[in-house]
Amino acid sequence: MKYDLEFLKKKSEKYRKIIIEMVYKAKAGHPGGSLSCIDILNYLYNYKIDFNKENRSRLILSKGHVTPALYAVFLDLGFIFQEETGTFRTLNSRLQGHPDRNKIPEIDANTGLLGQGLSIGVGMALGKKLKKDDSRVYVVIGDGEMQEGQIWEALMSGSHYKLDNLTVFLDYNKLSSKSNVNEIMNLEPVKSKVEAFGWEVLEIDGHNFEEIGKALEYSEKSKKTPVFIIAHTVKGKGVSFMENNPKWHSSAISDEEYSIAIQDIERGI
Repeated sequence: MKYDLEFLKKKSEKYRKIIIEMVYKAKAGHPGGSLSCIDILNYLYNYKIDFNKENRSRLILSKGHVTPALYAVFLDLGFIFQEETGTFRTLNSRLQGHPDRNKIPEIDANTGLLGQGLSIGVGMALGKKLKKDDSRVYVVIGDGEMQEGQIWEALMSGSHYKLDNLTVFLDYNKLSSKSNVNEIMNLEPVKSKVEAFGWEVLEIDGHNFEEIGKALEYSEKSKKTPVFIIAHTVKGKGVSFMENNPKWHSSAISDEEYSIAIQDIERGI
């Protein structure tokens, strides 16, 4: 599928501003991981998830704490309203800290307990196979999730059932809330580990739309094997003081920081 690079760049700039604004107003949230995965969500929701189709492809945001990224796209798509963004993480709001499909039907799965989204994706992909539905399932997981045993059980199931309609993006920003992910529990060599579970594995720059597009085209042609895309990303991408700083896994944003963040995004650092 051909994509419009300028379209995607402008969308990501817009989404990054919304992410910062929501976390700033809420005085809470997860800006770092939201900014690292937003380019992947941008491509998937604008080019791969067609909400007008009855048997559409599905997207599971397994790293559910990065709802600012999800809500930024949903605001753009018209599934939530501008006035709602100020209610993020407040009681009775539709915009909870983790995705809740009971409040927003366009969300494909409730997530938040790390490690469970991939299992949901395996079930959905298997269901589509049984129904002879040729649409796909996409799952976006975080690197901290890779330390959960359930992820590896799901990887084993995905290849066992030959789920060639399942594509996983690993948002590999390499930082947890405290320090380097691999210092806490080493994932490396993650590529060969996942390959050993019977998956095809690609490595890309998770902020490069051309590489994201080519990886997705490849995954759609894969036969009898699910595809796992290791997307190397930067936590806090686009905001100078947030990039590669674990503090911004989850932190409130001050007035001064908000101003600098918006300027950074507009300058396209």
